[in-house]
Amino acid sequence: MDKVFASCAQAVADIPSGASLAVGGFGLNGIPHNLIQALLATGATDLVTVSNNCGVDGWGLGVLLDHKRIARTTGSYVGENKEFERQYLCGELEVELVPQGTLAERLRAGGCGIPAFYTPAGVGSQVADGGLPWRYNGDGSVAVPSPKKETRTFDGKEYVMERGIVCDFALVRASIGDRMGNLIFHKATRNFNPLCAMAGKITIAEVEELVEPGAIDPQDVHLPGIFVQRVVHVGSGGKRIERVTTRKREGN
Repeated sequence: MDKVFASCAQAVADIPSGASLAVGGFGLNGIPHNLIQALLATGATDLVTVSNNCGVDGWGLGVLLDHKRIARTTGSYVGENKEFERQYLCGELEVELVPQGTLAERLRAGGCGIPAFYTPAGVGSQVADGGLPWRYNGDGSVAVPSPKKETRTFDGKEYVMERGIVCDFALVRASIGDRMGNLIFHKATRNFNPLCAMAGKITIAEVEELVEPGAIDPQDVHLPGIFVQRVVHVGSGGKRIERVTTRKREGN
Protein backbone atom coordinates (compact mmCIF):
# COMPACT_ATOMS: atom_id res chain seq x y z
CA MET A 1 0.00 0.00 0.00
CA ASP A 2 2.12 2.89 -1.30
CA LYS A 3 1.00 6.15 0.35
CA VAL A 4 3.66 8.42 -1.16
CA PHE A 5 2.59 11.62 -2.93
CA ALA A 6 4.88 13.37 -5.38
CA SER A 7 4.67 16.77 -3.70
CA CYS A 8 3.27 18.62 -0.72
CA ALA A 9 1.00 20.53 -3.09
CA GLN A 10 -0.63 17.30 -4.24
CA ALA A 11 -0.93 15.99 -0.69
CA VAL A 12 -2.87 19.04 0.60
CA ALA A 13 -4.78 19.90 -2.58
CA ASP A 14 -8.14 18.65 -1.25
CA ILE A 15 -8.04 20.46 2.11
CA PRO A 16 -11.01 22.83 1.86
CA SER A 17 -11.74 26.15 3.49
CA GLY A 18 -13.22 25.61 6.95
CA ALA A 19 -11.34 22.34 7.52
CA SER A 20 -10.03 21.43 10.98
CA LEU A 21 -6.33 20.58 11.24
CA ALA A 22 -4.24 18.94 13.94
CA VAL A 23 -0.69 20.22 13.37
CA GLY A 24 2.36 18.65 15.00
CA GLY A 25 5.40 20.34 16.46
CA PHE A 26 6.50 22.19 19.58
CA GLY A 27 7.69 25.72 19.04
CA LEU A 28 9.48 25.36 15.71
CA ASN A 29 10.73 21.86 16.51
CA GLY A 30 9.26 19.18 14.27
CA ILE A 31 6.74 21.40 12.52
CA PRO A 32 5.50 20.37 9.05
CA HIS A 33 6.51 23.68 7.47
CA ASN A 34 6.54 22.36 3.90
CA LEU A 35 2.95 21.18 4.16
CA ILE A 36 1.94 24.47 5.79
CA GLN A 37 3.48 26.46 2.93
CA ALA A 38 1.71 24.26 0.40
CA LEU A 39 -1.58 24.75 2.22
CA LEU A 40 -1.06 28.52 2.16
CA ALA A 41 -0.70 28.34 -1.63
CA THR A 42 -4.07 26.59 -2.02
CA GLY A 43 -5.90 29.66 -0.73
CA ALA A 44 -7.89 27.68 1.86
CA THR A 45 -9.28 29.96 4.57
CA ASP A 46 -11.42 29.90 7.75
CA LEU A 47 -9.24 27.03 9.00
CA VAL A 48 -9.62 25.60 12.49
CA THR A 49 -6.27 24.50 13.89
CA VAL A 50 -5.26 22.41 16.89
CA SER A 51 -1.59 22.67 17.78
CA ASN A 52 0.54 23.18 20.87
CA ASN A 53 1.37 26.68 19.62
CA CYS A 54 0.76 28.70 16.48
CA GLY A 55 4.26 29.15 15.08
CA VAL A 56 5.98 32.53 15.08
CA ASP A 57 5.57 35.58 12.88
CA GLY A 58 6.39 34.48 9.34
CA TRP A 59 7.07 30.80 10.05
CA GLY A 60 5.09 27.64 10.71
CA LEU A 61 1.41 28.23 11.37
CA GLY A 62 2.38 31.87 11.69
CA VAL A 63 2.34 32.20 7.89
CA LEU A 64 -1.32 31.15 7.82
CA LEU A 65 -2.04 33.68 10.58
CA ASP A 66 -0.20 36.41 8.67
CA HIS A 67 -2.58 35.85 5.74
CA LYS A 68 -5.62 35.58 8.05
CA ARG A 69 -6.37 32.02 7.02
CA ILE A 70 -7.06 30.75 10.56
CA ALA A 71 -10.46 31.45 12.13
CA ARG A 72 -10.03 29.47 15.34
CA THR A 73 -7.20 27.70 17.12
CA THR A 74 -6.83 25.42 20.12
CA GLY A 75 -3.44 25.31 21.83
CA SER A 76 -1.55 25.53 25.09
CA TYR A 77 1.02 28.28 24.40
CA VAL A 78 0.89 31.34 22.18
CA GLY A 79 3.56 33.68 23.53
CA GLU A 80 5.95 33.91 20.56
CA ASN A 81 3.67 35.44 17.93
CA LYS A 82 2.85 39.16 17.87
CA GLU A 83 0.33 38.82 15.04
CA PHE A 84 -1.46 36.10 16.99
CA GLU A 85 -1.75 38.47 19.95
CA ARG A 86 -3.04 41.29 17.76
CA GLN A 87 -5.70 39.17 16.03
CA TYR A 88 -6.87 37.65 19.31
CA LEU A 89 -7.17 40.94 21.20
CA CYS A 90 -8.84 42.65 18.23
CA GLY A 91 -11.52 39.96 17.93
CA GLU A 92 -10.27 38.54 14.64
CA LEU A 93 -9.27 35.12 16.01
CA GLU A 94 -11.02 32.70 18.33
CA VAL A 95 -8.64 31.00 20.77
CA GLU A 96 -9.20 28.05 23.10
CA LEU A 97 -6.33 27.74 25.57
CA VAL A 98 -5.91 24.28 27.10
CA PRO A 99 -3.47 22.96 29.73
CA GLN A 100 -0.64 21.29 27.81
CA GLY A 101 -1.10 17.82 29.26
CA THR A 102 -4.84 18.03 28.71
CA LEU A 103 -4.29 19.00 25.07
CA ALA A 104 -2.01 16.00 24.56
CA GLU A 105 -4.54 13.64 26.13
CA ARG A 106 -7.44 15.14 24.16
CA LEU A 107 -5.58 14.41 20.93
CA ARG A 108 -4.64 10.90 22.04
CA ALA A 109 -8.20 10.19 23.18
CA GLY A 110 -9.62 11.34 19.87
CA GLY A 111 -7.21 9.08 18.00
CA CYS A 112 -8.19 6.12 20.19
CA GLY A 113 -11.92 6.63 19.76
CA ILE A 114 -12.42 7.87 23.34
CA PRO A 115 -15.04 10.65 23.29
CA ALA A 116 -14.20 12.15 26.70
CA PHE A 117 -12.22 11.63 29.89
CA TYR A 118 -11.85 13.12 33.37
CA THR A 119 -8.76 14.97 34.62
CA PRO A 120 -7.94 17.01 37.75
CA ALA A 121 -6.13 19.65 35.62
CA GLY A 122 -8.12 22.86 35.64
CA VAL A 123 -10.47 22.07 38.50
CA GLY A 124 -11.28 25.21 40.47
CA SER A 125 -10.22 27.52 37.66
CA GLN A 126 -11.88 29.07 34.61
CA VAL A 127 -10.79 26.01 32.64
CA ALA A 128 -13.56 24.12 34.43
CA ASP A 129 -15.81 26.96 35.61
CA GLY A 130 -15.95 28.75 32.25
CA GLY A 131 -15.47 32.41 31.44
CA LEU A 132 -12.12 32.31 29.62
CA PRO A 133 -12.27 34.68 26.64
CA TRP A 134 -12.43 32.57 23.48
CA ARG A 135 -13.12 35.62 21.32
CA TYR A 136 -13.08 39.35 22.02
CA ASN A 137 -15.11 42.13 20.47
CA GLY A 138 -13.22 44.94 18.79
CA ASP A 139 -13.77 47.13 21.86
CA GLY A 140 -12.05 44.63 24.15
CA SER A 141 -15.19 43.14 25.69
CA VAL A 142 -15.64 39.36 25.64
CA ALA A 143 -17.73 38.16 22.70
CA VAL A 144 -17.47 34.40 23.30
CA PRO A 145 -16.57 33.05 26.77
CA SER A 146 -15.59 29.44 27.36
CA PRO A 147 -18.46 27.28 28.67
CA LYS A 148 -18.66 25.66 32.07
CA LYS A 149 -17.57 22.01 31.94
CA GLU A 150 -19.00 18.98 33.63
CA THR A 151 -17.23 17.89 36.82
CA ARG A 152 -17.51 14.73 38.89
CA THR A 153 -16.06 13.47 42.12
CA PHE A 154 -14.16 10.18 42.23
CA ASP A 155 -12.85 8.85 45.54
CA GLY A 156 -13.34 12.24 47.15
CA LYS A 157 -11.46 14.19 44.47
CA GLU A 158 -13.01 16.47 41.85
CA TYR A 159 -12.29 16.02 38.14
CA VAL A 160 -13.31 17.95 35.02
CA MET A 161 -14.52 16.28 31.85
CA GLU A 162 -12.58 17.02 28.67
CA ARG A 163 -13.61 16.01 25.15
CA GLY A 164 -11.38 14.06 22.78
CA ILE A 165 -10.25 15.91 19.64
CA VAL A 166 -10.73 14.60 16.11
CA CYS A 167 -9.82 16.77 13.11
CA ASP A 168 -10.55 16.52 9.40
CA PHE A 169 -6.82 16.45 8.60
CA ALA A 170 -3.51 16.22 10.44
CA LEU A 171 -0.18 17.64 9.26
CA VAL A 172 2.95 16.18 10.84
CA ARG A 173 6.70 15.93 10.24
CA ALA A 174 8.81 12.81 10.82
CA SER A 175 12.50 12.08 10.58
CA ILE A 176 12.07 8.75 8.78
CA GLY A 177 9.05 7.23 7.09
CA ASP A 178 8.41 4.30 4.81
CA ARG A 179 6.02 4.05 1.88
CA MET A 180 3.36 2.48 4.10
CA GLY A 181 3.34 5.43 6.50
CA ASN A 182 5.28 3.97 9.44
CA LEU A 183 7.13 6.85 11.08
CA ILE A 184 10.14 7.55 13.31
CA PHE A 185 10.65 10.89 15.08
CA HIS A 186 14.17 11.81 16.19
CA LYS A 187 14.54 13.05 19.77
CA ALA A 188 12.47 16.17 20.58
CA THR A 189 10.57 16.04 17.27
CA ARG A 190 8.60 13.26 18.91
CA ASN A 191 6.51 15.91 20.65
CA PHE A 192 2.91 16.46 19.54
CA ASN A 193 3.47 14.83 16.14
CA PRO A 194 2.31 11.27 16.98
CA LEU A 195 -0.70 12.60 18.92
CA CYS A 196 -1.77 14.96 16.13
CA ALA A 197 -1.34 12.18 13.59
CA MET A 198 -3.66 9.95 15.61
CA ALA A 199 -6.31 12.68 15.80
CA GLY A 200 -6.59 13.29 12.05
CA LYS A 201 -9.14 11.53 9.86
CA ILE A 202 -6.65 12.03 7.01
CA THR A 203 -3.06 12.36 8.19
CA ILE A 204 -0.37 13.76 5.93
CA ALA A 205 3.26 13.27 6.94
CA GLU A 206 6.26 15.07 5.49
CA VAL A 207 9.37 12.96 6.06
CA GLU A 208 13.03 13.87 5.92
CA GLU A 209 14.10 10.39 4.84
CA LEU A 210 11.93 7.99 2.84
CA VAL A 211 12.72 4.29 3.03
CA GLU A 212 11.23 1.13 1.59
CA PRO A 213 8.81 -1.09 3.55
CA GLY A 214 10.73 -3.40 5.87
CA ALA A 215 13.67 -1.01 6.30
CA ILE A 216 12.34 0.13 9.67
CA ASP A 217 12.52 -2.47 12.45
CA PRO A 218 8.96 -2.86 13.79
CA GLN A 219 10.16 -2.24 17.35
CA ASP A 220 11.57 1.15 16.25
CA VAL A 221 8.30 2.45 14.81
CA HIS A 222 6.97 5.42 16.82
CA LEU A 223 3.75 5.76 14.84
CA PRO A 224 2.23 2.84 12.88
CA GLY A 225 1.20 3.46 9.30
CA ILE A 226 -2.44 2.75 10.11
CA PHE A 227 -2.63 6.35 11.36
CA VAL A 228 -1.08 7.84 8.20
CA GLN A 229 -2.79 8.15 4.83
CA ARG A 230 -0.28 10.27 2.85
CA VAL A 231 3.51 10.60 2.86
CA VAL A 232 5.69 13.22 1.16
CA HIS A 233 9.50 13.12 1.00
CA VAL A 234 10.84 16.64 1.73
CA GLY A 235 14.47 16.14 2.79
CA SER A 236 16.08 17.69 5.85
CA GLY A 237 16.51 21.32 4.78
CA GLY A 238 14.61 24.45 5.75
CA LYS A 239 14.68 24.08 9.52
CA ARG A 240 14.76 27.09 11.82
CA ILE A 241 15.72 27.59 15.44
CA GLU A 242 13.16 29.51 17.47
CA ARG A 243 15.64 31.09 19.89
CA VAL A 244 19.39 31.04 19.33
CA THR A 245 21.25 31.19 22.65
CA THR A 246 25.00 30.97 22.98
CA ARG A 247 27.52 31.39 25.74
CA LYS A 248 30.70 33.41 25.45
CA ARG A 249 33.83 31.41 24.95
CA GLU A 250 36.65 31.83 27.41
CA GLY A 251 38.91 34.69 26.41
CA ASN A 252 36.21 36.52 24.38
